[in-house]
Amino acid sequence: MQARDRIGDRYELTFPIGRGGMGQVWAGYDERLDRPVAVKFLRQTEVPEEERGIAVKRFRREARVTARLDHPGVPVIHDLGEHGEDLYIVMQLVRGYQLAELIAEQERLSVGESASVAAQVCSVLAASHAASLVHRDLKPQNVMITASGVVKVLDFGVAALLGPAESSRLTATGHTLGTPAYIAPEQASGGAVGPGADLYALGCILFEMLTGKPPYEAKNAPDMLRRHMKSPIPVITEYRSDVPDDLAHLLFCLLAKDPVERPASAAEVEQLLTPFLDGGSAGVVTPRRTRPTGPASPAAADPLPMQRSRQALAELRAQVEELAENERFVQAAEVLEGALGSASDSGPPTDDLIPLRLDLANLYMLAGNYRKACQAFDALALDLDQSDNQTDLAHECRQQAIACQLELGEPATTGVPAARLR
Repeated sequence: MQARDRIGDRYELTFPIGRGGMGQVWAGYDERLDRPVAVKFLRQTEVPEEERGIAVKRFRREARVTARLDHPGVPVIHDLGEHGEDLYIVMQLVRGYQLAELIAEQERLSVGESASVAAQVCSVLAASHAASLVHRDLKPQNVMITASGVVKVLDFGVAALLGPAESSRLTATGHTLGTPAYIAPEQASGGAVGPGADLYALGCILFEMLTGKPPYEAKNAPDMLRRHMKSPIPVITEYRSDVPDDLAHLLFCLLAKDPVERPASAAEVEQLLTPFLDGGSAGVVTPRRTRPTGPASPAAADPLPMQRSRQALAELRAQVEELAENERFVQAAEVLEGALGSASDSGPPTDDLIPLRLDLANLYMLAGNYRKACQAFDALALDLDQSDNQTDLAHECRQQAIACQLELGEPATTGVPAARLR
């Protein structure tokens, strides 16, 4: 796979997000609906031949079971198809941070933040368990946090259905599904796996958010599995003294060896976590340093330097213009966002940046993102006020901002007559 490849005659790949043992995940664009998407591939040629049939069934199963979960904490599935020998799932592109990245950056999350993330994961688990689905591979790498603090649970690829009609575990002989550091004792021993396994994994994640490391550590996977089955349950207050006793007790119960001794449901755990949320809200604080989820897009990898050549600027605007002519306004705006980087926040705009920032604001407007367009026009107008020869353009930007406010059904706040420019 490479950038600009077209999949299913409508999805254009832009940049890779991640890669696993059997496939890849790419960011891309749905050309028909002008929206960003994520495209997850199963590379059949990279799967051992004896496991290929199982892998294909599991991949298709992931699309089906995820599509059945109607919950804001689960990415929306848009499409499932084949591309040559590869299978692909097209889903909502989640912009944010892996919980694993947040833990690595901050080492320890606050009690309120940890409870907030755990409570939102519980909400997803409650919905999936109600649909007779057990995730089976819950871990910080499969939990995403958006810029607004919304938690998304990813990768239901090893989800098992509880009903007898679909009791097959879709696993190759001798393979244990799940990640060793977060696997429940009954799952590690090859026993029956139910919703309690997800609650155990949630306990491991909550422990790691509070301490910076999972509850058990080992040199290899077999030793890790034995520790989950045999080692004493760690007491969180021995690692961190500011954890409230009630939360410590809940965490101890989540990590119980016997699933019967764990809380009865994810909904119950969510309720028990409520007293520990920051301000009673389930939102979380974003990382202190802005960092993308995966490798940056080609445009974002090269923020626009002040000394960029006229030819490069012309090529950039030509690329954006071509996308806009094909009504791919969202994609065109993202190309400009990546190229501008932080250059637009460095004081009065230069002659090179003014047309690009104006283009970006207009693209937001054409894409129907009037809130973002209004902010972009207002910000540009304020910067243009610092230039002696840009008063007309500043006035035009304010009028466009007012047009956006009218589209949003809001009163004009810029102090300029509400004339709408076309």
